[in-house]
Amino acid sequence: MGDFFNPEKGIWVWLSTLVDVVGLSVLWIFLCLPVVTVGPATAALYYTVVKCVRGRESGAFGDYLRSFRANLRVGLRATLIVIPLFLLLLGGYRIVLWYGTGLGGTAYILYVAYYFALVLPAGVLCWLFPLLGRFEYGVRGLFRTALQLTVAHLPTTVILVLLTFQAAIFCLNRWWPVVFVPVLAMLLASLFTERIFQKYSPELAAEEEKSEE
Repeated sequence: MGDFFNPEKGIWVWLSTLVDVVGLSVLWIFLCLPVVTVGPATAALYYTVVKCVRGRESGAFGDYLRSFRANLRVGLRATLIVIPLFLLLLGGYRIVLWYGTGLGGTAYILYVAYYFALVLPAGVLCWLFPLLGRFEYGVRGLFRTALQLTVAHLPTTVILVLLTFQAAIFCLNRWWPVVFVPVLAMLLASLFTERIFQKYSPELAAEEEKSEE
């Protein structure tokens, strides 16, 4: 019975994790509503998921808000670049989709080619804000590093793009997954990105070893 009432064991750990998953997802959605804050909100979500959901550290909501404030300036500027790029790619995709599926033949080949070509810019977007959440960058360095990781780790990039795409589709088709999918998607993404980050940052590797002890 003593373990049952111990807040660091048993069901209380699971309840605490559930509160973090739902609470962080809702907080992320709320802070994304102005649209231009999507970048710092996503960077803060990645940071907090790695530290508090994966790393089992306490104080998830305080860590999230501190990370959000720390990344606000660079994140806002990066988001203002990302938004028109995203809209341009989305518009091109819709045009090619309509043209390719409607006419077939060569047009369909064009659609498939454009679909695969999207992996590169979409990959940059998938790397961008996890990088901001874990490291300090200026805007130019942030985009340059995201592009380098996109190309250097292409298989991981494809996984991140597919994961992000499927999570977005799942939430758009049904409203209720938005209360947990953002954190779960970020958690799954971190399983791939953190291993790569640790290759380039001994400090992160040491931090991971310490959290596992």
